[in-house]
Amino acid sequence: MKSTPILQISGDSGGGQLLRSALSLAMITGLPFRMTNIRGKRPKPGLMRQHLTCVKAAAEVCDACVDGAELGSVELVFRPGKVSGGYYSFAIGSGGSTTLVLQTLLPALLHAEKASTLRIEGGTHNPMAPPFDFIEHCYLPVIQSMGVKASATLERNGFMQAGGGVLTAEIHPIKKWKKLKLTERGALHESFGRVLHAHLHRDIAEREIATATQLLEWPVGQIDLRYANDSTGPGNAILLGARFENVCEISTGIAQQGRSAEAVATGAAKGLRSYLASPAPVGVHLADQLLLPMALAGGGVFHTLSITDHTRTNMALIEQFLPVKFTVEELKAGVKKIRCD
Repeated sequence: MKSTPILQISGDSGGGQLLRSALSLAMITGLPFRMTNIRGKRPKPGLMRQHLTCVKAAAEVCDACVDGAELGSVELVFRPGKVSGGYYSFAIGSGGSTTLVLQTLLPALLHAEKASTLRIEGGTHNPMAPPFDFIEHCYLPVIQSMGVKASATLERNGFMQAGGGVLTAEIHPIKKWKKLKLTERGALHESFGRVLHAHLHRDIAEREIATATQLLEWPVGQIDLRYANDSTGPGNAILLGARFENVCEISTGIAQQGRSAEAVATGAAKGLRSYLASPAPVGVHLADQLLLPMALAGGGVFHTLSITDHTRTNMALIEQFLPVKFTVEELKAGVKKIRCD
């Protein structure tokens, strides 16, 4: 019996996103891979706790054989088995991102024979990861329009470093993918903002709200203050969004030690402002997250603001696993067309 050749992937040019995409694709296609130099250009290379949770969760979902699944490992061999639906519960054991674990498993569980329920414990509002609100309002509605039946619920907020947040998700096997076409935003339905605030002085949230309100020239009262005192540890996130007929974008600022409330709010407000300055419907982060669903659907097209290195490495990786080709075309300043055939 002929053994399946193992895909060789260098993790040098990508962060955790490259590993998560490889895990998703391996589970779906059944193709094994070896990734070397994992997160090679990061200050702390190798698998961190949240990456390890993704690996172990993926292995459990598809009964994979894995070598190198340990903290700090810079090389991983992943040989997938068959994806099985059902109930799964995973705890990151830190404030690592629950949403990134969800996005690793969701594409594969769409191809299981029965429905799945996921319960993931860790951080729900993290730096360098989509907050739960982004998953709920930006990511899920687009893939639902492509034929996906999946929903997510926030049970408890969790911030760095304590974690303790919980999200659950219901995922049903997909019957038929619809190709994505997202080239226009449609009419603006609403602009909105909220600050999630837990176990910190109220003054921090008020300064964030004042800064963002001024920068976006919004009326006073448009940004809500919501206490997230169900969380295990202290934390704060400012979420600024715009909902259009065809798409929603949320720009986030996460409070971190050493960053002022004004700096956190300014970063989030500038992010939303630059999105609104372009007519492109798909924000930079959502663009990354739509590549895999678009490839699984066998093609599609969307317009986005700019192409990051992250996006290019992700495209190249997907092309290694699936018989698709991505093309990028500049339509005008601030608008790029990404096509998958």
